[in-house]
Parts: sequence; structure tokens; C-alpha cells
Amino acid sequence: MSVKPPIIVIKKVSGHGGHHGGAWKVAYADFVTAMMALFIVLWLMNSAPKIKEAVGGYFKDPSGTANKIGSTMQGAGESFVVSKDSMAELKDALQLALRKVPNFDKLKNQIEMTITSEGLRIELLESATGTFFNSGNAEPSIDGQDILISLAKELGSLPNKIAIEGHTDSKPYSKRSNYGNWELSVDRANAVRRLMQQDGIREDQVMQVRGFASQRLRKPDAPLDPSNRRVSLIVEYLDKSADSGKPDSIKIKEGSTSPEAPPAKAPSPEH
Repeated sequence: MSVKPPIIVIKKVSGHGGHHGGAWKVAYADFVTAMMALFIVLWLMNSAPKIKEAVGGYFKDPSGTANKIGSTMQGAGESFVVSKDSMAELKDALQLALRKVPNFDKLKNQIEMTITSEGLRIELLESATGTFFNSGNAEPSIDGQDILISLAKELGSLPNKIAIEGHTDSKPYSKRSNYGNWELSVDRANAVRRLMQQDGIREDQVMQVRGFASQRLRKPDAPLDPSNRRVSLIVEYLDKSADSGKPDSIKIKEGSTSPEAPPAKAPSPEH
């Protein structure tokens, strides 16, 4: 009786390792990573200067700049120093913050920010019907309060000193015989100081409160133009050489008053 040979079963496993395998997963992961990096770069290019500074600072010093991340200067403290080189960044940050103020679209044409030899000058210009102050009134209106409070919260985080100015047009103030444009300009500047110190500005941050009446017209050729009536905030450049630990002195010029002093009598409004 013959012995049958054993049956050998050969199974062929069809694999695609040579052609496909898992290499596509690595390539796809690289593609997704590249796309994510692209979106982050595009986002940073369109972000506020403060965010760019915070992100860049994080990679240079992760532990030292964590408190600076944000869309405004809040949290930056005195680490955000406004010098001549960074004043434009402050201007952009303030403009971004003011967009959140109610009625900003109605007020934006009455707000001017310019970089001068003194620092950043922020001017709140009046209209014919009154914008930030009611006509002849020394106290800010509701819109004026909203703008000033927003500015105070931003500027209060800076080490820079601030000067506040009040200006009027050439129209004589006739409501009271012993009260004129000199008194009104100083009173408005001092009212701005009080409000801003209640809402963010430090008490030692205001260096000067000045009233000029109509002596520094914005439009000398149109002395009765409403925009001559304005309040100006000057964020001064930081003078590191003057920071020697001595108490700050309050400079008083003609038509000015100390931040805590009552308005001084000045020349007659019939100027």
C-alpha cells in the first residue's frame, strides 16, 4: 500500500507594503503641521503690535513675558516702556482699545493722536453741538467719560508721565462775569485728571495740568472753530536719566494749576 505524500498548502498574502505601506501617514502629518504653522504666521501678521511683542518675547524669555500676552497693554505693568521707538505701538494699542467704547463710530472723527517732540498727543476735539463736554460745562459728558475711562485703564499701566491741557476757542465766556475761558480751560483739564485718576491713572503719574484758554488755537485762521475747544493728553517720553529716586515735581506754567489746587484766577475772558 503506497503512502500518499502530505498535502502542502501555500497561502499567498497580498501586501502593499512595497508600494503604499505607512509612509503616507508621515507625509500627511508633515503637511498638517506645515499648514498649522502657515495659519499661525498669517494670524500673527494680522495681530495687534502688542500680541506680536508678547509672542516674540515669549520665545526669547518664556518666564519673563508671560504676563504681557493680550490684545492691549493690560498686564504689562512697567515692563512696557514707551520710548521714541515704541510710541507708534502705543498709538496702535490705544486706537484698538478705543474701538470697544460705546458710540465710538460717532466719536472717532473727533479723536486725534499724533506723535510729537513731547510724546504721544491725544486730542479730544469738540463739535459745534458739543462732543466730550457740553457747551460751557467743565464736567465731561457721558461720551467723554467713556473715552477718558478707556484711556485711563490703558495709560495707567505705563511708567510714563502725563500732562493734561484744556483749550477753548476765542468766543468770550459770558455766563458769569468773574469766570472766563481761562477758568473753563483749566477746570476742564482738572476734571479730566480727576476722572482718569479714579479709573486707572496713578496719582503720581500726572505731571502737569494746564489751561491755555484761546492762546493755542488749533486753527488760528478760524478762532471760533469748534475744534479749537479741546482737551489734550500728552504721554511724555520716559526720561530714564531723570528717574533717580527723587520725588517728582509738579511744573506749573502760565494758565496752569497744580493737580490738587483749585483753579487760579487768570486774566479777564475778554482777551
